[in-house]
Amino acid sequence: MDHIKIKDLYSLEETIAAPLLETVEYPWEALPKISAFIKELGESLSSDLYEKRGEDIWVAKSAKVAPTASLNGPLIIDEDAEIRHCAFIRGNAIVGKGAVVGNSTELKNVILFNMVQVPHYNYVGDSILGYKSHMGAGSITSNVKSDKKLVVVKGDEKYETGLKKFGAMLGDHVEVGCGSILNPGTVIGKNSNIYPLSSVRGVVKENSIYKKAGEVVEKISD
Repeated sequence: MDHIKIKDLYSLEETIAAPLLETVEYPWEALPKISAFIKELGESLSSDLYEKRGEDIWVAKSAKVAPTASLNGPLIIDEDAEIRHCAFIRGNAIVGKGAVVGNSTELKNVILFNMVQVPHYNYVGDSILGYKSHMGAGSITSNVKSDKKLVVVKGDEKYETGLKKFGAMLGDHVEVGCGSILNPGTVIGKNSNIYPLSSVRGVVKENSIYKKAGEVVEKISD
């Protein structure tokens, strides 16, 4: 049985986007709603903790944003986050508390939970990354199928998403190795690891090690 619902993947206390995610059953159902949610939430944020830097852009005063970073709204950057040199945030993005968006990393229509790290040359689009998940250098989410058809999540069952653009859903504490590609409709269960240089598609169950297609093993507890 696939465990890929919001309740299976994420600790909602670790994101400012909890009120949005609580309204849906599967995480990809939140993707079309991110923009409107940011605009509504942003207007309610405390001016003591956040400053408005442009149209629909709210940045926590404790966040560190490099002067070379490109910020486009709707966007919320939460407390103590770090946006590094030449990061490109295209909009419809929530960057969680203590998260790191690194050099030349590009974000678009995403939710990054607290303490997420996408620190080196990553592309993350139409995706949700859970608490303390990490994408190694050069790993990306591929968010559109080459045939431009609607994305179907393939696990023990098939899930019609109705979405043309869908990158990856990463549960809490997921580690993605350097140079990996997460193909459209990828869902990785919490506490799982992806080997470097992997091409991943479909569902990777929680507490797994993905070595290559057809070779996924369960983690052994210490």
